[in-house]
Parts: sequence; C-alpha cells; structure tokens
Amino acid sequence: MNFLIFAGAALAEIAGCFAFWAWLRLDKPLWWLVPGVLCLCAFAYLLTLIEASYAGRSYAAYGGVYVATALGWLWLAEGVRPDKWDALGAMICLSGTAIILWGPRPA
Repeated sequence: MNFLIFAGAALAEIAGCFAFWAWLRLDKPLWWLVPGVLCLCAFAYLLTLIEASYAGRSYAAYGGVYVATALGWLWLAEGVRPDKWDALGAMICLSGTAIILWGPRPA
C-alpha cells in the first residue's frame, strides 16, 4: 500500500510543480496555479498516510519513487523517452527506497 501512496504523492507533486513551471516558463495563465496548489496540498496529505515511524524516513523512501515517477512524467507528459541511464538510475533509487522501508531495524 505504501508504494501506491508514494506513487500518488509523486504524481501530485510533479503535477503541482509542473503547473508552476508552465506558468513561469511556458507562459500559461495565472489560473494554472490553482490546480497546482491543490496538487501540492494533496501531495503533502498523501505523505502523512505512509506507515513509517518517522517522517524523515518516509520522506527519504519517497525520494526513490519520486525519481521513477518523474521519469514516467518525462515520457508520458513531455514526450521524451527515458534512456537506459535514466532506467538504471531509477532502479537504483527504488532499491534505496526498499532498503529504507523494509531494512531490518533493532526493536
């Protein structure tokens, strides 16, 4: 379940940040900031749903999912297919996410 929440949070964060990017860099109208802010609020809320004992650990684990989701955005929203180095980097990041979330910890 954590992975789905992370994926939703990543999509919300990327969409929210893209709205600001589009307004500032692509000359989109100011109203683009409204859904952008809503997406960023959804992102923050979703991260509170992660089953982790500490917020910092949750945010660190989220980072790997964010990287993979951002490359998906690159491909689907911007039309640029990630290359083998992008894929390798995403796999390394997701491996780090798994270690952070499920690595053994003393009781």
